[in-house]
Amino acid sequence: MARVSANINKDFIFAWSWPAQYARPIAKQAPQPWEGNGRMHQSDIAASPRGNLARTAMVPLLLVVSLFFLWGMANNLNDILIKQFKKAFELTDLQAGLVQSAFYMGYFMFAMPAAMFMRRYSYKAAAVLGLLLYACGAFVFYPAAQVHTYWLFLLALFVIASGLAFLETTANPLVTVLGPADGAARRLNLAQAFNPLGSITGVLVGQHFIFSGVERTPAELAAMAPAAREAFFATESSAVQMPYLIIGAVVVLWAILIALVRFPTSAPDADAGVAPKRARFSELLGNRLFVFSVVAQFFYVGAQVGIWSYLIRYLQDAVPGTPEKTAATYLTISLVLFMAGRFIGTALLRYLAPAKLLASFAVINLILCAVAIALPGWTGLYALVAASVFMSVMFPTIFALGLDGMHDDARKLGSSLLVMSIIGGALLTAVMGAVSDMAGIHWALVVPGACFAVILLFALRARRAAPVIAGA
Repeated sequence: MARVSANINKDFIFAWSWPAQYARPIAKQAPQPWEGNGRMHQSDIAASPRGNLARTAMVPLLLVVSLFFLWGMANNLNDILIKQFKKAFELTDLQAGLVQSAFYMGYFMFAMPAAMFMRRYSYKAAAVLGLLLYACGAFVFYPAAQVHTYWLFLLALFVIASGLAFLETTANPLVTVLGPADGAARRLNLAQAFNPLGSITGVLVGQHFIFSGVERTPAELAAMAPAAREAFFATESSAVQMPYLIIGAVVVLWAILIALVRFPTSAPDADAGVAPKRARFSELLGNRLFVFSVVAQFFYVGAQVGIWSYLIRYLQDAVPGTPEKTAATYLTISLVLFMAGRFIGTALLRYLAPAKLLASFAVINLILCAVAIALPGWTGLYALVAASVFMSVMFPTIFALGLDGMHDDARKLGSSLLVMSIIGGALLTAVMGAVSDMAGIHWALVVPGACFAVILLFALRARRAAPVIAGA
Protein backbone atom coordinates (compact mmCIF):
# COMPACT_ATOMS: atom_id res chain seq x y z
CA MET A 1 0.00 0.00 0.00
CA ALA A 2 1.18 3.51 -0.71
CA ARG A 3 2.80 5.17 2.27
CA VAL A 4 1.13 8.46 3.14
CA SER A 5 2.05 10.45 6.22
CA ALA A 6 -0.94 11.45 8.31
CA ASN A 7 0.69 14.83 8.92
CA ILE A 8 1.74 15.61 5.38
CA ASN A 9 4.32 18.39 5.07
CA LYS A 10 2.14 21.33 4.12
CA ASP A 11 5.12 23.43 3.03
CA PHE A 12 5.03 21.18 -0.04
CA ILE A 13 1.42 22.12 -0.73
CA PHE A 14 1.62 25.86 -0.22
CA ALA A 15 4.37 27.94 1.25
CA TRP A 16 2.43 31.14 1.80
CA SER A 17 2.05 31.70 5.52
CA TRP A 18 2.84 28.53 7.38
CA PRO A 19 3.42 28.71 11.16
CA ALA A 20 6.82 27.91 12.60
CA GLN A 21 5.99 24.36 13.62
CA TYR A 22 6.04 23.25 9.97
CA ALA A 23 9.61 24.42 9.40
CA ARG A 24 12.44 21.90 9.56
CA PRO A 25 15.45 22.61 11.81
CA ILE A 26 18.90 22.98 10.30
CA ALA A 27 21.10 19.98 10.95
CA LYS A 28 24.88 19.76 11.19
CA GLN A 29 26.42 21.83 8.43
CA ALA A 30 28.69 20.67 5.66
CA PRO A 31 30.45 22.55 2.84
CA GLN A 32 28.32 23.44 -0.18
CA PRO A 33 29.95 23.54 -3.64
CA TRP A 34 29.33 26.65 -5.71
CA GLU A 35 30.02 27.60 -9.27
CA GLY A 36 30.36 30.76 -11.30
CA ASN A 37 31.87 34.16 -10.55
CA GLY A 38 31.05 36.51 -7.74
CA ARG A 39 32.08 37.25 -4.17
CA MET A 40 30.85 35.16 -1.29
CA HIS A 41 32.72 34.01 1.80
CA GLN A 42 32.89 30.24 2.28
CA SER A 43 31.29 30.53 5.74
CA ASP A 44 28.19 31.98 4.10
CA ILE A 45 27.62 28.99 1.87
CA ALA A 46 27.69 26.13 4.33
CA ALA A 47 24.77 23.77 3.95
CA SER A 48 22.77 21.45 6.11
CA PRO A 49 22.59 17.77 5.16
CA ARG A 50 19.34 18.59 3.37
CA GLY A 51 21.31 20.92 1.08
CA ASN A 52 20.11 24.22 2.54
CA LEU A 53 22.54 27.12 2.72
CA ALA A 54 23.33 28.50 6.17
CA ARG A 55 22.53 32.02 4.98
CA THR A 56 20.11 33.14 2.30
CA ALA A 57 21.78 33.85 -1.06
CA MET A 58 19.72 36.90 -1.96
CA VAL A 59 20.90 37.58 -5.52
CA PRO A 60 20.47 33.97 -6.74
CA LEU A 61 17.14 33.79 -4.92
CA LEU A 62 15.79 36.92 -6.62
CA LEU A 63 16.88 35.65 -10.03
CA VAL A 64 15.20 32.29 -9.47
CA VAL A 65 12.02 33.84 -8.06
CA SER A 66 11.71 35.81 -11.30
CA LEU A 67 11.57 32.53 -13.23
CA PHE A 68 8.17 31.84 -11.67
CA PHE A 69 6.95 35.13 -13.17
CA LEU A 70 8.40 34.36 -16.61
CA TRP A 71 6.79 30.95 -17.01
CA GLY A 72 3.47 32.17 -15.61
CA MET A 73 3.40 34.84 -18.31
CA ALA A 74 4.16 32.34 -21.08
CA ASN A 75 1.49 29.91 -19.91
CA ASN A 76 -1.36 32.40 -19.91
CA LEU A 77 -0.41 34.22 -23.07
CA ASN A 78 -1.57 31.01 -24.74
CA ASP A 79 -5.15 31.81 -23.75
CA ILE A 80 -4.82 35.03 -25.75
CA LEU A 81 -3.12 33.27 -28.67
CA ILE A 82 -5.99 30.80 -29.07
CA LYS A 83 -8.38 33.65 -29.76
CA GLN A 84 -5.85 35.60 -31.85
CA PHE A 85 -4.88 32.67 -34.08
CA LYS A 86 -8.50 31.63 -34.50
CA LYS A 87 -9.08 35.10 -35.97
CA ALA A 88 -5.84 35.34 -37.97
CA PHE A 89 -6.04 31.87 -39.54
CA GLU A 90 -9.83 31.19 -39.61
CA LEU A 91 -9.49 28.15 -37.34
CA THR A 92 -12.06 25.85 -35.82
CA ASP A 93 -12.07 25.46 -32.03
CA LEU A 94 -10.23 22.14 -32.39
CA GLN A 95 -7.54 23.71 -34.58
CA ALA A 96 -7.14 26.69 -32.25
CA GLY A 97 -6.84 24.31 -29.30
CA LEU A 98 -3.66 22.91 -30.87
CA VAL A 99 -1.93 25.93 -29.31
CA GLN A 100 -2.17 24.21 -25.94
CA SER A 101 -1.49 20.78 -27.44
CA ALA A 102 1.82 21.90 -28.94
CA PHE A 103 2.73 23.79 -25.78
CA TYR A 104 2.10 21.02 -23.28
CA MET A 105 3.64 18.41 -25.55
CA GLY A 106 6.89 20.31 -25.00
CA TYR A 107 6.46 19.97 -21.25
CA PHE A 108 5.73 16.25 -21.60
CA MET A 109 8.72 15.45 -23.79
CA PHE A 110 11.30 17.51 -21.89
CA ALA A 111 10.36 17.08 -18.21
CA MET A 112 12.37 13.87 -17.81
CA PRO A 113 15.38 15.08 -19.85
CA ALA A 114 15.36 18.24 -17.72
CA ALA A 115 15.55 16.20 -14.51
CA MET A 116 18.37 14.05 -15.93
CA PHE A 117 20.25 17.14 -17.11
CA MET A 118 19.93 18.76 -13.68
CA ARG A 119 21.20 15.62 -11.93
CA ARG A 120 24.11 15.33 -14.38
CA TYR A 121 25.19 18.98 -14.32
CA SER A 122 23.70 21.58 -11.97
CA TYR A 123 20.72 23.72 -11.09
CA LYS A 124 22.26 26.71 -12.83
CA ALA A 125 23.07 24.90 -16.07
CA ALA A 126 19.50 23.60 -16.27
CA ALA A 127 18.04 27.05 -15.61
CA VAL A 128 20.23 28.73 -18.24
CA LEU A 129 19.42 26.08 -20.85
CA GLY A 130 15.72 26.43 -20.08
CA LEU A 131 15.84 30.19 -20.52
CA LEU A 132 17.71 29.92 -23.83
CA LEU A 133 15.12 27.48 -25.18
CA TYR A 134 12.36 29.82 -23.99
CA ALA A 135 13.99 32.75 -25.80
CA CYS A 136 14.54 30.76 -29.01
CA GLY A 137 10.86 29.87 -29.14
CA ALA A 138 9.84 33.48 -28.56
CA PHE A 139 12.11 34.71 -31.37
CA VAL A 140 10.58 32.19 -33.82
CA PHE A 141 7.29 34.13 -33.54
CA TYR A 142 8.77 36.84 -35.78
CA PRO A 143 9.45 34.70 -38.89
CA ALA A 144 6.26 32.71 -38.24
CA ALA A 145 4.25 35.92 -38.55
CA GLN A 146 6.24 37.05 -41.58
CA VAL A 147 5.35 33.91 -43.52
CA HIS A 148 1.89 33.68 -41.89
CA THR A 149 2.25 29.97 -41.09
CA TYR A 150 0.27 28.44 -38.23
CA TRP A 151 2.38 25.29 -37.82
CA LEU A 152 5.50 27.44 -37.34
CA PHE A 153 3.79 29.20 -34.44
CA LEU A 154 2.98 25.79 -32.96
CA LEU A 155 6.64 24.80 -33.29
CA ALA A 156 7.66 28.02 -31.51
CA LEU A 157 5.28 27.24 -28.64
CA PHE A 158 6.68 23.70 -28.39
CA VAL A 159 10.21 25.12 -28.05
CA ILE A 160 9.09 27.64 -25.41
CA ALA A 161 7.46 24.88 -23.39
CA SER A 162 10.54 22.68 -23.60
CA GLY A 163 12.44 25.50 -21.94
CA LEU A 164 9.76 25.92 -19.30
CA ALA A 165 10.03 22.21 -18.48
CA PHE A 166 13.67 22.86 -17.53
CA LEU A 167 12.73 25.94 -15.51
CA GLU A 168 9.93 24.29 -13.53
CA THR A 169 11.95 21.15 -12.84
CA THR A 170 14.84 23.30 -11.58
CA ALA A 171 13.31 26.31 -9.83
CA ASN A 172 11.07 24.58 -7.29
CA PRO A 173 13.81 22.57 -5.53
CA LEU A 174 16.36 25.36 -6.00
CA VAL A 175 14.29 27.91 -4.08
CA THR A 176 14.20 25.57 -1.08
CA VAL A 177 18.01 25.24 -0.83
CA LEU A 178 19.01 28.89 -1.36
CA GLY A 179 18.93 29.59 2.38
CA PRO A 180 18.28 28.03 5.79
CA ALA A 181 15.73 25.23 6.01
CA ASP A 182 13.60 27.15 8.51
CA GLY A 183 13.14 29.92 5.93
CA ALA A 184 12.11 27.64 3.07
CA ALA A 185 8.43 28.48 3.53
CA ARG A 186 9.06 32.22 3.27
CA ARG A 187 11.19 31.77 0.16
CA LEU A 188 8.58 29.58 -1.52
CA ASN A 189 5.95 32.13 -0.51
CA LEU A 190 7.82 34.79 -2.45
CA ALA A 191 8.37 32.53 -5.45
CA GLN A 192 4.78 31.28 -5.66
CA ALA A 193 3.44 34.84 -5.44
CA PHE A 194 5.29 35.74 -8.64
CA ASN A 195 3.72 32.96 -10.72
CA PRO A 196 0.12 34.27 -10.80
CA LEU A 197 1.50 37.79 -11.20
CA GLY A 198 3.21 36.57 -14.35
CA SER A 199 -0.02 34.93 -15.49
CA ILE A 200 -1.97 38.16 -15.02
CA THR A 201 0.74 40.12 -16.81
CA GLY A 202 0.58 37.72 -19.76
CA VAL A 203 -3.16 38.26 -20.17
CA LEU A 204 -2.78 42.04 -19.87
CA VAL A 205 -0.01 42.05 -22.48
CA GLY A 206 -2.23 40.09 -24.83
CA GLN A 207 -5.30 42.20 -24.11
CA HIS A 208 -3.57 45.54 -24.77
CA PHE A 209 -0.73 44.73 -27.21
CA ILE A 210 -1.96 41.72 -29.22
CA PHE A 211 -5.73 42.09 -29.48
CA SER A 212 -6.56 44.80 -32.02
CA GLY A 213 -10.23 45.06 -31.14
CA VAL A 214 -11.08 44.57 -34.82
CA GLU A 215 -13.29 41.52 -35.34
CA ARG A 216 -14.90 40.34 -38.57
CA THR A 217 -17.81 37.97 -38.91
CA PRO A 218 -17.61 35.14 -41.49
CA ALA A 219 -20.06 37.10 -43.66
CA GLU A 220 -17.91 40.23 -43.50
CA LEU A 221 -14.79 38.26 -44.40
CA ALA A 222 -16.55 36.63 -47.34
CA ALA A 223 -17.61 40.06 -48.64
CA MET A 224 -14.07 41.46 -48.53
CA ALA A 225 -11.83 41.53 -51.58
CA PRO A 226 -9.19 38.76 -51.48
CA ALA A 227 -6.34 41.24 -51.07
CA ALA A 228 -8.11 43.06 -48.21
CA ARG A 229 -8.93 39.77 -46.49
CA GLU A 230 -5.32 38.58 -46.69
CA ALA A 231 -4.12 41.95 -45.40
CA PHE A 232 -6.46 41.62 -42.40
CA PHE A 233 -5.13 38.13 -41.61
CA ALA A 234 -1.51 39.29 -41.97
CA THR A 235 -2.09 42.25 -39.66
CA GLU A 236 -3.63 40.06 -36.97
CA SER A 237 -0.81 37.53 -37.29
CA SER A 238 1.91 40.18 -37.02
CA ALA A 239 0.41 41.57 -33.79
CA VAL A 240 2.31 38.91 -31.82
CA GLN A 241 5.74 39.82 -33.21
CA MET A 242 6.81 42.72 -31.01
CA PRO A 243 5.53 41.34 -27.67
CA TYR A 244 7.37 38.06 -28.19
CA LEU A 245 10.56 39.77 -29.40
CA ILE A 246 10.60 41.80 -26.18
CA ILE A 247 9.88 38.71 -24.08
CA GLY A 248 12.70 36.83 -25.81
CA ALA A 249 15.15 39.68 -25.17
CA VAL A 250 14.24 39.84 -21.47
CA VAL A 251 14.63 36.07 -21.14
CA VAL A 252 18.09 36.17 -22.75
CA LEU A 253 19.11 38.92 -20.33
CA TRP A 254 17.95 36.76 -17.42
CA ALA A 255 19.94 33.80 -18.73
CA ILE A 256 23.08 35.96 -18.82
CA LEU A 257 22.49 37.23 -15.28
CA ILE A 258 22.02 33.71 -13.93
CA ALA A 259 25.15 32.53 -15.77
CA LEU A 260 27.20 35.25 -14.05
CA VAL A 261 25.97 34.60 -10.49
CA ARG A 262 27.08 31.85 -8.12
CA PHE A 263 24.65 28.99 -7.57
CA PRO A 264 24.88 25.71 -5.66
CA THR A 265 25.94 22.90 -7.99
CA SER A 266 23.95 20.21 -6.17
CA ALA A 267 21.96 19.45 -3.07
CA PRO A 268 23.28 16.77 -0.71
CA ASP A 269 21.07 13.89 0.26
CA ALA A 270 18.89 14.34 3.31
CA ASP A 271 20.77 11.78 5.39
CA ALA A 272 24.31 12.98 6.07
CA GLY A 273 26.95 10.30 5.76
CA VAL A 274 24.56 7.89 4.02
CA ALA A 275 24.86 7.04 0.34
CA PRO A 276 21.84 8.46 -1.51
CA LYS A 277 19.21 5.88 -2.36
CA ARG A 278 18.52 5.59 -6.07
CA ALA A 279 14.92 5.40 -7.18
CA ARG A 280 13.60 3.04 -9.84
CA PHE A 281 10.45 3.30 -11.90
CA SER A 282 9.27 -0.01 -10.49
CA GLU A 283 9.37 1.52 -7.00
CA LEU A 284 7.15 4.40 -8.11
CA LEU A 285 4.78 2.23 -10.12
CA GLY A 286 4.33 0.02 -7.07
CA ASN A 287 3.04 3.03 -5.13
CA ARG A 288 -0.65 3.04 -6.02
CA LEU A 289 -1.37 6.45 -4.55
CA PHE A 290 1.51 7.98 -6.52
CA VAL A 291 0.25 6.44 -9.75
CA PHE A 292 -3.23 7.80 -9.01
CA SER A 293 -1.69 11.23 -8.31
CA VAL A 294 -0.13 11.26 -11.80
CA VAL A 295 -3.53 10.40 -13.29
CA ALA A 296 -5.25 13.07 -11.17
CA GLN A 297 -2.65 15.67 -12.17
CA PHE A 298 -3.21 14.82 -15.84
CA PHE A 299 -6.92 15.54 -15.49
CA TYR A 300 -6.42 18.61 -13.29
CA VAL A 301 -4.14 20.35 -15.79
CA GLY A 302 -6.55 19.47 -18.58
CA ALA A 303 -9.40 21.07 -16.64
CA GLN A 304 -7.49 24.23 -15.75
CA VAL A 305 -6.02 24.81 -19.19
CA GLY A 306 -9.31 23.99 -20.91
CA ILE A 307 -11.41 26.37 -18.81
CA TRP A 308 -8.99 29.27 -19.20
CA SER A 309 -8.32 28.58 -22.89
CA TYR A 310 -12.00 28.72 -23.86
CA LEU A 311 -13.23 31.32 -21.37
CA ILE A 312 -13.10 34.13 -23.94
CA ARG A 313 -14.74 31.90 -26.54
CA TYR A 314 -17.46 30.89 -24.05
CA LEU A 315 -18.37 34.49 -23.25
CA GLN A 316 -18.45 35.64 -26.86
CA ASP A 317 -20.65 32.68 -27.78
CA ALA A 318 -22.99 33.01 -24.78
CA VAL A 319 -23.21 36.81 -25.00
CA PRO A 320 -22.92 37.70 -28.71
CA GLY A 321 -21.34 41.04 -29.46
CA THR A 322 -18.96 41.02 -26.48
CA PRO A 323 -15.67 42.61 -27.64
CA GLU A 324 -12.57 40.43 -27.33
CA LYS A 325 -10.87 42.94 -25.03
CA THR A 326 -13.87 42.94 -22.70
CA ALA A 327 -13.90 39.14 -22.70
CA ALA A 328 -10.19 39.09 -21.85
CA THR A 329 -10.94 41.16 -18.75
CA TYR A 330 -12.84 38.20 -17.32
CA LEU A 331 -9.81 35.99 -17.89
CA THR A 332 -7.74 38.48 -15.89
CA ILE A 333 -10.35 38.39 -13.11
CA SER A 334 -10.13 34.59 -13.13
CA LEU A 335 -6.38 34.74 -12.57
CA VAL A 336 -6.73 37.27 -9.76
CA LEU A 337 -9.25 34.96 -8.09
CA PHE A 338 -6.89 32.04 -8.65
CA MET A 339 -4.19 33.92 -6.75
CA ALA A 340 -6.66 34.83 -4.00
CA GLY A 341 -7.67 31.18 -3.80
CA ARG A 342 -4.14 30.28 -2.83
CA PHE A 343 -4.35 32.46 0.24
CA ILE A 344 -7.79 31.09 1.06
CA GLY A 345 -6.56 27.53 0.59
CA THR A 346 -3.56 28.17 2.80
CA ALA A 347 -5.78 29.40 5.61
CA LEU A 348 -8.14 26.44 5.28
CA LEU A 349 -5.28 23.93 5.30
CA ARG A 350 -4.56 24.94 8.87
CA TYR A 351 -7.87 23.37 9.85
CA LEU A 352 -8.58 20.76 7.16
CA ALA A 353 -6.58 17.77 5.95
CA PRO A 354 -5.23 18.34 2.41
CA ALA A 355 -7.20 15.43 0.92
CA LYS A 356 -10.43 16.66 2.53
CA LEU A 357 -9.95 20.18 1.17
CA LEU A 358 -9.13 18.78 -2.27
CA ALA A 359 -12.29 16.67 -2.26
CA SER A 360 -14.44 19.62 -1.18
CA PHE A 361 -13.07 21.91 -3.88
CA ALA A 362 -13.49 19.20 -6.53
CA VAL A 363 -17.19 18.86 -5.63
CA ILE A 364 -17.67 22.64 -5.82
CA ASN A 365 -16.06 22.80 -9.27
CA LEU A 366 -18.20 19.91 -10.47
CA ILE A 367 -21.25 21.97 -9.54
CA LEU A 368 -19.85 25.12 -11.19
CA CYS A 369 -19.18 23.25 -14.43
CA ALA A 370 -22.75 21.93 -14.38
CA VAL A 371 -24.03 25.50 -13.97
CA ALA A 372 -21.92 26.72 -16.90
CA ILE A 373 -23.31 23.92 -19.08
CA ALA A 374 -26.95 24.35 -18.06
CA LEU A 375 -27.01 28.16 -17.97
CA PRO A 376 -24.82 29.52 -20.79
CA GLY A 377 -24.68 33.29 -20.48
CA TRP A 378 -23.64 35.59 -17.67
CA THR A 379 -24.57 33.04 -15.00
CA GLY A 380 -22.46 30.37 -16.65
CA LEU A 381 -19.60 32.83 -17.10
CA TYR A 382 -19.61 33.76 -13.42
CA ALA A 383 -19.55 30.05 -12.56
CA LEU A 384 -16.48 29.50 -14.76
CA VAL A 385 -14.70 32.53 -13.30
CA ALA A 386 -15.48 31.32 -9.76
CA ALA A 387 -14.02 27.90 -10.57
CA SER A 388 -10.55 29.47 -10.57
CA VAL A 389 -10.77 30.02 -6.82
CA PHE A 390 -11.25 26.31 -6.21
CA MET A 391 -8.71 25.16 -8.79
CA SER A 392 -5.97 27.09 -7.00
CA VAL A 393 -5.15 24.43 -4.41
CA MET A 394 -5.39 21.41 -6.66
CA PHE A 395 -2.03 21.18 -8.43
CA PRO A 396 0.22 21.52 -5.35
CA THR A 397 -2.07 19.39 -3.17
CA ILE A 398 -2.10 16.51 -5.65
CA PHE A 399 1.66 16.94 -6.06
CA ALA A 400 2.30 16.74 -2.33
CA LEU A 401 -0.07 13.84 -1.66
CA GLY A 402 1.57 11.85 -4.44
CA LEU A 403 5.15 12.38 -3.22
CA ASP A 404 4.62 12.22 0.53
CA GLY A 405 6.79 9.66 2.32
CA MET A 406 9.27 9.18 -0.54
CA HIS A 407 13.04 9.39 -0.15
CA ASP A 408 14.98 12.16 -1.88
CA ASP A 409 15.78 10.49 -5.22
CA ALA A 410 12.28 9.03 -5.50
CA ARG A 411 10.90 12.55 -5.07
CA LYS A 412 13.09 13.80 -7.92
CA LEU A 413 11.99 11.03 -10.25
CA GLY A 414 8.38 11.27 -9.10
CA SER A 415 8.40 15.04 -9.58
CA SER A 416 9.45 14.57 -13.20
CA LEU A 417 6.58 12.17 -13.83
CA LEU A 418 4.13 14.60 -12.24
CA VAL A 419 5.45 17.40 -14.46
CA MET A 420 5.05 15.10 -17.47
CA SER A 421 1.42 14.53 -16.50
CA ILE A 422 0.57 18.07 -17.55
CA ILE A 423 0.31 16.64 -21.05
CA GLY A 424 -3.35 16.63 -20.01
CA GLY A 425 -3.35 20.30 -20.95
CA ALA A 426 -2.51 19.30 -24.52
CA LEU A 427 -4.84 16.37 -24.99
CA LEU A 428 -7.93 17.42 -23.07
CA THR A 429 -7.98 20.96 -24.50
CA ALA A 430 -8.07 19.41 -27.97
CA VAL A 431 -10.93 17.16 -26.83
CA MET A 432 -12.80 20.25 -25.60
CA GLY A 433 -12.27 21.89 -28.99
CA ALA A 434 -13.65 18.84 -30.79
CA VAL A 435 -16.74 18.73 -28.54
CA SER A 436 -17.25 22.47 -29.05
CA ASP A 437 -17.14 22.10 -32.84
CA MET A 438 -19.71 19.30 -32.69
CA ALA A 439 -22.12 20.44 -29.98
CA GLY A 440 -21.28 23.98 -28.83
CA ILE A 441 -18.77 25.54 -26.47
CA HIS A 442 -20.92 25.14 -23.35
CA TRP A 443 -21.14 21.36 -23.86
CA ALA A 444 -17.33 21.24 -24.05
CA LEU A 445 -17.35 21.95 -20.30
CA VAL A 446 -18.40 18.35 -19.76
CA VAL A 447 -14.68 17.59 -20.17
CA PRO A 448 -13.41 19.64 -17.18
CA GLY A 449 -16.42 18.41 -15.21
CA ALA A 450 -15.27 14.84 -15.76
CA CYS A 451 -11.74 15.89 -14.77
CA PHE A 452 -12.94 17.21 -11.42
CA ALA A 453 -14.75 13.91 -10.85
CA VAL A 454 -11.43 12.06 -11.23
CA ILE A 455 -9.78 14.49 -8.80
CA LEU A 456 -12.57 13.83 -6.31
CA LEU A 457 -11.92 10.08 -6.53
CA PHE A 458 -8.20 10.66 -5.96
CA ALA A 459 -8.88 12.84 -2.92
CA LEU A 460 -11.16 10.19 -1.42
CA ARG A 461 -8.49 7.54 -2.02
CA ALA A 462 -5.86 9.71 -0.32
CA ARG A 463 -8.15 10.27 2.68
CA ARG A 464 -8.59 6.53 3.12
CA ALA A 465 -4.86 5.88 2.84
CA ALA A 466 -3.66 8.39 5.45
CA PRO A 467 -5.21 6.88 8.61
CA VAL A 468 -4.02 3.39 7.70
CA ILE A 469 -0.43 4.47 7.25
CA ALA A 470 -0.44 6.69 10.29
CA GLY A 471 -0.13 3.69 12.52
CA ALA A 472 2.39 1.89 10.36
